[in-house]
Formats: sequence, structure tokens, C-alpha cells
Amino acid sequence: MSKTYNLEAPRAKKVPQKLQKHNDLRIDDYFWINDKENPEVIQYLNEENTYCDKIQAHTKSFQEDLFEEMKSRIKEDDSSVPYKYNGYWYITKFEKGKDYPIYSRKKESLEAEEELLFDCNVMAEGHSYFRLVGISISPDNKLVSYGIDTTGRRQYTIHVKTIANDDVKPEAIENTTGSSSWANDNKTLFYTKKDPVTLRAFQIFKHSLGQNSDTLVYEESDDTFGATVYKSKSRKYIIIACYSTLTNEYHILNADKPNGNFEVFCPRVRALEYSISHFENYFYILTNKDNATNFKLMRCEENERNIENWQEVIGHRASVLIENIDIFKDFLVVSERENGLNEIRIISSLTNEEYYLPFNSETYTAYTTTNVEFDSDVLRYAYNSLTTPASVIEFNMKTKSKKVLKEQEVLGGKFKKENYTSERIWATADDGTKIPISMVYRKGITMDGKNPLLQYAYGSYGSTVDPYFSTIRLSLLDRGFIYVIAHVRGGEYLGRDWYNDGKLLNKKNTFTDFVACSKYLISKDYTSAKHLYAMGGSAGGLLMGVIINEAPHLYNGVVAAVPFVDVVTTMLDDSIPLTTGEYDEWGNPNEETYYNYIKSYSPYDNVTSQDYPNILVTSGLHDSQVQYWEPTKWVAKLRDFKTDSNKILLRTNMDAGHGGASGRFESLKEDAEEFAFLLDLEGIYE
Repeated sequence: MSKTYNLEAPRAKKVPQKLQKHNDLRIDDYFWINDKENPEVIQYLNEENTYCDKIQAHTKSFQEDLFEEMKSRIKEDDSSVPYKYNGYWYITKFEKGKDYPIYSRKKESLEAEEELLFDCNVMAEGHSYFRLVGISISPDNKLVSYGIDTTGRRQYTIHVKTIANDDVKPEAIENTTGSSSWANDNKTLFYTKKDPVTLRAFQIFKHSLGQNSDTLVYEESDDTFGATVYKSKSRKYIIIACYSTLTNEYHILNADKPNGNFEVFCPRVRALEYSISHFENYFYILTNKDNATNFKLMRCEENERNIENWQEVIGHRASVLIENIDIFKDFLVVSERENGLNEIRIISSLTNEEYYLPFNSETYTAYTTTNVEFDSDVLRYAYNSLTTPASVIEFNMKTKSKKVLKEQEVLGGKFKKENYTSERIWATADDGTKIPISMVYRKGITMDGKNPLLQYAYGSYGSTVDPYFSTIRLSLLDRGFIYVIAHVRGGEYLGRDWYNDGKLLNKKNTFTDFVACSKYLISKDYTSAKHLYAMGGSAGGLLMGVIINEAPHLYNGVVAAVPFVDVVTTMLDDSIPLTTGEYDEWGNPNEETYYNYIKSYSPYDNVTSQDYPNILVTSGLHDSQVQYWEPTKWVAKLRDFKTDSNKILLRTNMDAGHGGASGRFESLKEDAEEFAFLLDLEGIYE
């Protein structure tokens, strides 16, 4: 297979822009790329896409083969496990050859006639991007509200329709989060508006069907906070949630009285986090109050909500993170995490008996799913692992019996879970901290340092990447790759302190942890620098940017998806979506201490004259989270500084945003391109 790498790469013109802060001067040669309305910018992006096509032309047929292979494992005519809510069974299904879901329901019985809610395949016609979210059924089951985005910028337009005759009402509420909640009168809808520039969700409106003007019921004035609105599981309250990285505040309104005034549940206190669940005469509160770093569970009477009235239900434990609760009439289900592992704890409110669901692996993912009714003894949860396809399980909390409602089918006849093995190992970071690593590979490979290995991590916002099953990943495993998830600090795999140790002025721990894992994997002959690859997206793309500046010699290739790489410039621009709400994650560079710290690792600011690995960068023109210009400028600067002949490719989806393509099969084409890039570097073409 011929490979032509001597094509002339696009070179972005340099227009030096002086950026000064705290008596520090930065020169940004590519600042001009920030202007999407400039035809030269679009021309440059198209040139990069053309160059990427040409460089990867020899893998085109292989990409198509990979796409078909990935697609062949997916059950095309698939459907979700139905769940019952307010008298109806709700079902999501896919049909063969179609990209988008179909939503339907059946009254009372699964044998009843099917009632179509939405066929997204029809609705997506004529759109290069389509996403439907926020399906909300009115209490009388006659109306449905929903949000649609056709650009990928996550600016949804809310519509309402009558289900029986599919009549879409004149309402078209633009620039929202897409979700909305019905009051109990079946005609009042609460929803969240976004700032048209920053896209911060900050205003809660009340809409009455048939009315032309909506009422603003809440506006979040602190630009480091966002706001959203939802209905309690008990259906008694409309709840406004105000949130920042470190602080929460809730406002509640009786859903029977939509024209009443929202009341503050507990006024915000800096660094006090809490969430609320309503059941009967109580609110249950998951909170870090009183330095409960890993959270504790409290409750208060419905009308005695002052913080001094909160009573402890489950105390704080230094080694156990409480992540979530599910309340039932006779049971309390607590989702916990200990030593990185998911645990589901069941407590009987009748007998006080408690027990944990048994999980026997060290690399698995388990979580509660759709449990919308209080009066039930049955818990639904999901389970999967690096080697085990996903299952939805129904567990009877009284009899302790369980039933697998659905197990993910892997089509094609080639997959057998016993052909793969997973393990968890621990690397040692620079400061002596043990870093957990989950890995999976095909049985029978020899650990001789010659195995290709793909190391993935995210490492920000306390977001934990659990070891999960992927049919797509099989295309790498079956070609000899080892796949690794590095559970670096900045996630919450080992509890809340694990997150705190990888943010703000501790952020560099995320990067050094990842490099330490790479060195450990090499030292133990799982792989070698010649065969080691790294992948991360968004904030994980920031991680990719740092490691190739700091340790480029460790990696043969890197995939950076929608990477957040121009950290200083973005965090100084409060007109960019997400910036102000991120100060508690990265620090506010308007303060000199944070400015200097962020600048010391910001990938774009630290590109230097050295050899870099082979790099594939992906981006979306309409991305609202990582603006397209960040990866574009970064690639231009890398091209200018790098001293090697390795590939650096930029692929910009001109029709999509942060999440990439919207169709379930279109997104597989992006996966196939990324895998072909990695496999090509290993000389694997079939």
C-alpha cells in the first residue's frame, strides 16, 4: 500500500496579535483564525481537510472496511427496554439502515397498540445535523414538549405537539437547553434560555400554551453559575437548580400552583454542594456539608428546609464516595464508589436490612437506570465491563432475585467474551501516588514490548471514565492492540479528593499522572514508545496537548478530539461559552497566580521547536464548547515549530459541533478514520 507523505501541508498566514496581561506579552500569530465570518478562515479549514484526505488516501478503502465492520456488530433493528411512566410504556427503537431513533409508547400494556411520538429519521431529512432532546409528556398524557438542534451548537428550539394527531403547535421557543417541565395544569411549561453569545443557561421562563409572551421567573445574575429547571420524581415540585463547579442552590414551586413564587430551598454558600430529592413529606439531601468531602445523605421535613434542620441519614466516610440515590416506597438505593469501583447499596426502610449487589470483577461499570416510580420493589440497573457487553437488569429488592431484561448483542458471530481479558494495575506518579489503570486485550498476546497500545484518559471536572464495553473497540483489540484507561487525577475514580488533586493549582497532576502511566506500561513491556498511542477529547484533548509538549518521545501517535488547547486566551475571554463557569475548574487568569500557572501548561502557549509524534486532530466548525479555532491555531503552530517529518492532520467537521456527527452510523465513520490513522502507523491495513 503506497503512502505519500511529501505533499505540501497547508501553512496558515501569520498576523501577529499582541496579547498583554499582568505585564506579560504573548504574540499570537494565528489570532485571525478566530473570525468564522472571514472567508480566508473557511478556505484554510477546507485546505486542511483536503490535505488530510490526500495524506490518508491510501487508507480510504480500509476506513470503509472498518466502518462496515463496526456497523456489522451493531443490531440495526434494536430497541430499548421499555419503562412505564404515568400509565404508559415508553420505547426507543432503531430500524435497519436508519441513523436516528424512533420514540413510541403503549398504553398500560406492552400488548397495546403502539403510538408514535417521534420518527427522528423523518424529522432529520434535509439537515446535515439533527438532534432531538428533552422529551417531556404532560401530566394528562396528551401533549409532548421537545427540543431540536440542527447545527450542533446545542442551541435548541422547543416545540409542543398534540400526540393524538401529531399536530405541532405554533410555539417555537428558540435558544434554549432543549429540556422543559410541565406544571400539573397541563398548559404551563417551564424552560431554560441561554445567553445568545456565551450560551450560558441562565434564565428560567414560564410559558402558557397559546400565549405569545413568556414570563421570566428567575435570572441567574452570577456569570459563574448556570441554571436549569426540572420536575421532581414525586411530580409535586418544579425545581430550579443553580449550579457552579463548587456551589449549588435550589428553588422550589408546587407544581399545582404554576403562578406562585419559587422559594429558595437553601441559600447558596460558597463551596456548599447539595442536591435534593423529594419523597412523601421529606426532602433528601446529598451534600458535602461539614467538610463531608465524599458527601453524606441528610433529610429535612418538607416545610423545615433551613440548613439547621437537616438531619443525617448516612454519614460521611473518607473512603466511600456517595454518587447518587434512588428512593422507593420501601427502599433506599445508594450508588457509591469505593477504591474506584461502583457499588449499589440497598437499604430497607421497613426492616433496616442493608446489603450490596454482588460484583466480582475489578474492571466493571454498574449504575442504576430508569426508576421513575416510587411504589415498586424492583430496581433497574445496568452492568458491563471491558469484556462484557452491557446488560439491563431488573432486581427484586424483596426477594433478591434478578432478571436480565436485555443484553447487548454483538452481531457477526465472531465475538466471544472469553477471548478477551481485563485487568487493573497501578502505576506510581512522580509524587508517589498510585494511579489505577484499567486495560483490556485479546488473550494470547505476548507482553514483549511490541504490542500496540492505545492509552485513553479524560481527567477533568470530576468526570470518571469507568471501564466500559465497546463494540467499536473490538476493531483494535482483534488487531493486536491493548486498550488502556488511565484513571488520572482530575476525575473522581478514587473519590472527591482525586478530583481536587487534579484541578486549579493541582492541574499538572493530571498530566504527570498520564505520563507516569505511559512510562509504567513501557517498563512492564506491555508496549514501547514505538508502539504507544494516546487519545483524549475536549479537556482530554488538553491532556494530549500537554503530554506531546512534555514527553513527545513516549508516543508514536496521538488522537486529539475537539481539544481544549488555547487555555489562557479562552479563559480570558468571558464572551466565549463556558468560560466564566469554568473559573473554579481551571482558575481565573485575571488573577496573576492563575494566569502564570495556566500559561505554564497551556498547550498552544508551550509549543516548542522539537520532534512531535504523529497527530490527528479533530474539530467541529459549530462547536460551542471548544471553539473550532483552538485546534486549528494549535495545528498551525505545531506545523511551524515541529522539527520532524511526522504527520499532523486536522479534520474539521464543517456541519457539526462538539459531539461530532449526529447519526449513529455517521459517527462510526469518524471512529473508522481515527482507527485507520492509528493502524496505519502500525502498518496494519486489514
